[in-house]
Amino acid sequence: MGCNRRRSAEAVVVVRGPVMLVTAYLVFVVLLAFCLGLELSRCRAKPPGRVCSNPSFLRFQLDFYQVYFLALAADWLQAPYLYKLYQHYHFLEGQIAILYVCGLASTVLFGLVSSSLVDWLGRKKSCVLFSLTYSLCCLTKLSQDYFVLLVGRALGGLSTALLFSAFEAWYVHEHVERHDFPAEWIPATFARAAFWNHVLAIAAGVAAEAVACWMGLGPVAPFVAAIPLLALTGAFALYSWGENYDRQRAFSRTCAGGLRCLLSDRRVLLLGTIQALFESVIYIFVFLWTPVLDPHGAPLGIVFSSFMAASLLGSSLYRIATSKRYHLQPMHLLSLAVLIVVFSLFMLTFSTSPGQESPAESFIAFLLIELACGLYFPSMSFLRRKVIPETEQAGVLNWFRVPLHLLACLGLLVLHDSDRKMGTQNMFSICSAVMVMALLAVVGLFTVVRHDAELRVSSPTGEPYAPEL
Repeated sequence: MGCNRRRSAEAVVVVRGPVMLVTAYLVFVVLLAFCLGLELSRCRAKPPGRVCSNPSFLRFQLDFYQVYFLALAADWLQAPYLYKLYQHYHFLEGQIAILYVCGLASTVLFGLVSSSLVDWLGRKKSCVLFSLTYSLCCLTKLSQDYFVLLVGRALGGLSTALLFSAFEAWYVHEHVERHDFPAEWIPATFARAAFWNHVLAIAAGVAAEAVACWMGLGPVAPFVAAIPLLALTGAFALYSWGENYDRQRAFSRTCAGGLRCLLSDRRVLLLGTIQALFESVIYIFVFLWTPVLDPHGAPLGIVFSSFMAASLLGSSLYRIATSKRYHLQPMHLLSLAVLIVVFSLFMLTFSTSPGQESPAESFIAFLLIELACGLYFPSMSFLRRKVIPETEQAGVLNWFRVPLHLLACLGLLVLHDSDRKMGTQNMFSICSAVMVMALLAVVGLFTVVRHDAELRVSSPTGEPYAPEL
């Protein structure tokens, strides 16, 4: 009887593998078709006469993009196979959780001081430093020594902090101070960068799958492949960018000003609560999706590209929803994003039940979470810009990051002490409860700001003036 059950379980695994493989590729193609259709529709609907033909600006924008996009591509290339690599080195899930906690902790620590470091060192030098530290981080993945991998995670945290501070700071300073272009063009440049960031992430997932599986080079291959991209990032920044610095503000004054803003404005406090709860759950999702889908034969690179395509679809839907035709507000879309994640996590609580796993349902739930992220991030970005004074944004965001990463680390440590299968299901249950709290915070924020005209999209034209390449 026991032997028959074992054979039956083995047969289920054999069947599920090809099914999950075909499902992942099919979903990827469908999502890609949807994204392409929406983008072509947007391009056709775009009114004429909005393209900037200033050759100096276009050259400057291209100089920035060629460095920034290489850095983003190298970053995304490593994402699909990180968990799989640690698993390939025969580490237990608890040990892998500690590696992720180390990465999160270093990200928050370096993130707190990255702005001051970049201003002191210089933005160009910081971008070159990013390419060096991230290359070292990739090289540590060649080692199976646990301590070396911990050092690599710390270097990864430093690199992530530099990626999200130095490059944009360099561009803004050059745009305004050196070239004297209109400040109104800055959001358009970063909006375009956000779109191509999604495209690069989708391409990176396919590339990671190609080198790891199609070419049979194993899960370490994407990390090795990222090193030449990082070397080009540093070389292009070194030889084509000028250096710039900024006046440093004391770290203690930055944090003190941010805390005052946080405590004096209920809108800021509620927005920070939503961000901390929502994004901590997303960090835990980043950890859990591989062990949930990989045992069922899912192609990790294609699954990751599908996630990124779903996120791009969410961003496209945000742009459509806030356009002149529908004129929905970011507050509505933030509420919708949180609701979608709550629903998805409840789905995952059932689809990861031990002995009754449903990888297809889990995959759909993960895609819904990524779709919600595509709605959430532009909504949150808009509301932050409107609610938080520009001079206090760095300090307030520091205070947002601390509870965010603490919650994520706590979740991973709880998982570290849990039984493998029950731990995954329990973690999704806990995440569901956390997202219900986020939903309550959204309701509180909606109550506070429902008559606040400042938090409405001022121009229903769909997107800002966009000088294009």
